[in-house]
Order: sequence, then C-alpha cells, then structure tokens
Amino acid sequence: MGVYHAGSRAVQDLAGARERADHVGRSLGQDIKPVAAAFLELQPLLVVGAADPGTGRVWASALTGAPGFVRATGPRQMSVTGGLVPDDPLAAALAVPGTPVGTLALDPRTRRRMRLNGRLRPTARGFAVEADQVFSNCPKYIQRRESFERAGGRGPGASRRCGRLEPADAETVRTADTFFVATVHGTGADASHRGGNPGFVRVVSPHELDWPDYPGNAMFRTLGNLREDPRAGLLFLDWDTGTTLQLTGEARTEFRAGGERTVRFTVARAVRTEDAVPLRWSAPEFSPANPAG
Repeated sequence: MGVYHAGSRAVQDLAGARERADHVGRSLGQDIKPVAAAFLELQPLLVVGAADPGTGRVWASALTGAPGFVRATGPRQMSVTGGLVPDDPLAAALAVPGTPVGTLALDPRTRRRMRLNGRLRPTARGFAVEADQVFSNCPKYIQRRESFERAGGRGPGASRRCGRLEPADAETVRTADTFFVATVHGTGADASHRGGNPGFVRVVSPHELDWPDYPGNAMFRTLGNLREDPRAGLLFLDWDTGTTLQLTGEARTEFRAGGERTVRFTVARAVRTEDAVPLRWSAPEFSPANPAG
C-alpha cells in the first residue's frame, strides 16, 4: 500500500505541498513502535471511524475504558477490550471481519495524538485491528486538558436520531473547540481531529455546517479521501457532560485564492446521546496554534 493515493496527491498539488508531504510521509509505517505502544496503554479514549456495511454511511464513534483497554498485542496489531453500545450507528461495522477502520488516540493532557488505520477483526473481548498505517501528528490545534475523572453513575441515555441539526445540536457545534472526522477511500478508512477556538465550526443551516481547513502536516489525508469519496462522519464530544453528537453526510472542499480552504458538510443524519462518555475532563487551555477570530 502506498503512502498516498490519488486523492491526497491531487490536493497536495493544489496546495503546492507535494515535496513537504513526501518528507512527512516517511514517518508512516505499519509497525507499532514501543513508544507508540506505551502511549496507547495510557489512553482512556479511542475514536473509531468506518462505513456502516448496511447503509454505506460513514460514522465516527468514541470508545472508552480504563487505561489499558487499548494496547498493542503484536508489532502490527492493536487490540481493544469492549465495544460500542448496541444502538451506536457504528456498532454493526465493528462486528464485520475485514472492515476498514481508522482509529485515533488523542491525549489532551500531553497534546499528543496517534493514528492507526487497518482492517478489523472481531475478538471474544472486543476487536483487533491489523495495521496498514501507523503515524503520529503534530500537536497543532489540540486543546490541553490537564486531567480527567470518571463520572460515577453516568451511562448513555437513549439516542435521539433525526435528519437535521436540532437547536441543541447547533449549539453543540457552535461552542465546540474540537471535533473528530472519519473519511474513507477505496482501500481504507481514516479518523482525524480538527480543533480551533469555539466558533471555528459554523452552522449555516439545520442541514449544513462548515469549517476552515487550517494548515497542518501537508499530508491531506482527510481532504484527499473526500476528493475521492465525499462521505464523512463527524463526532462532537462535550468534554464535561459526556454528551456526543454524531453526524453523517457528505463533505466538499472549496479552494480559494491565497491557499485558504473551507470544508462544507451536508448533514444526512444526526445522532445525539446524552451522557454517552463516562469521562469528565478539566477546562481547556486553547492551543497557541489556533487562529484568532
């Protein structure tokens, strides 16, 4: 498998970033190195992205557990203990052997993140992912949250599903400083992170939102996937209450003079779950990389 597919190459060329992307791409590999394995075992949260095998819709979901619930169980294998609640829109995908998945472990305490993409295999205790690509990202746009606690007695309520953003959903989006995005391409899936000061994601209507694509590592994996396949899934997490908002739909990127880019997302379905994540994080210290305004 090559480091980049045609979609990523096309966006790199539009951005004039192919040479930098080639340099950064040397960090991608299949092996889970000891420092990455140690990082995984400290995490209480893992984001997973994939396409539902029945509907074809792409979703991003949050899995949680005591540190150690995610760990390397081989030089190219990550194992996860536990799974999603049965009514999570991604639960069906995680039960199908061979499902392409993208995973992201992000630690707000250290502003570090690690991505592992590969093929899923259900196990007796959860699932494992055979790695195709393993890599870390720079700390840009990650808000520091110094600590977390497990909220006693918190458990997921019934999910509310609809085909648009309700007022509470729009407020969740407008006040978010972080969200996660899942995308797919012909041979795989990817889960990534977007961050900025609250308000960086704009609600255009109950059916559309957009956000600026800030300069990153020049790989353009998310935008490259969207160029080949517009399906995407977004996950907004309330870091205090544990409420999640999952959106699925399609996204397109608009390129403007001067290199500025905006991603526009059209909502097909929205799933809101109160108390979905049993973690309560401390207040954020915003990243110094966040653009003002």
